[in-house]
Amino acid sequence: MYHDLPNPAKVYRGRFAPSPSGLLHLGSLLCALASFLDARANKGAWLIRIEDIDPPREQPGASSAILSTLAAHGMHWDEPPLFQSRCHARYRSRLDELSTAKLSYRCACTRARLKSLGTSYDGHCRNSPPAENVPAAIRLDVSRCCSQLAAEDAMLFGELEDFVVHRKDGLFAYQLAVVADDIAQDITHVVRGRDLAPMTSAQQLLFNVFGAEPPRYVHTPLVVDNLGNKLSKQNRAKAVADTQPVHNLLACCCLLGLTDGEVTETNLAISSLDDILAWAISQWQVNRLPKEDRMAPPEYQGKFPEPPENL
Repeated sequence: MYHDLPNPAKVYRGRFAPSPSGLLHLGSLLCALASFLDARANKGAWLIRIEDIDPPREQPGASSAILSTLAAHGMHWDEPPLFQSRCHARYRSRLDELSTAKLSYRCACTRARLKSLGTSYDGHCRNSPPAENVPAAIRLDVSRCCSQLAAEDAMLFGELEDFVVHRKDGLFAYQLAVVADDIAQDITHVVRGRDLAPMTSAQQLLFNVFGAEPPRYVHTPLVVDNLGNKLSKQNRAKAVADTQPVHNLLACCCLLGLTDGEVTETNLAISSLDDILAWAISQWQVNRLPKEDRMAPPEYQGKFPEPPENL
């Protein structure tokens, strides 16, 4: 299914943006496939962005392994991959914009204080700024941002807390980096896991603040184990094997709801990699995506025993 561009004058540009905190498991491969299919069904460009801005969480060699896995599954990107670790100047420039416009403020609240709040941040440091020599994060002043928007737009973001755009440890926050890169790369469509849906409003607000049009967002179902836990790199979910791309893609197609009464697992499994991708592109419809979580087949469940020393 072809869905409208945010601006009809723009050419479709989508992206898959994995974190190198581990290898691709079935859930992350499903997200990659969904974004790839959406781009190809809309005759658009598909980009890869490696979100390597959190070194303590990254696994050595994971970036190259992720790219190898995508290529092994026939998903080839249209431009050189972008590495966020090389984009610090861009993020710093965006932070400076917020500061100059007085749309951000320093926050020195401790984790203990933030935890004690229980709900959203209370704006303490907006009203009581910390001393300049105290280590601090930087938060977006949501109410001030909303005051610059049209009333109907401000209502969409009024319930957001003042979220962090630069961390106290000196690292750039995900919300800032992802929006800065989506703007720089002219991204028009984002297809990603449903677990990221709650972040959409904060990102849309930043697009508005920076005077850019947000992309269209589509959220895919989560892939879970037999206990209902989401497969994730953080819990060392089992990596997909690059040696069985047809089997892996077939599993993803089933979880995405692409198969129907006319096409079964049996006759898809004997097709080539290119045949499966071509069929999946022809079947792709965002309005047919399952709304509920999807259980991974047994062979994709289990944990990666230990992070490998050499990938």
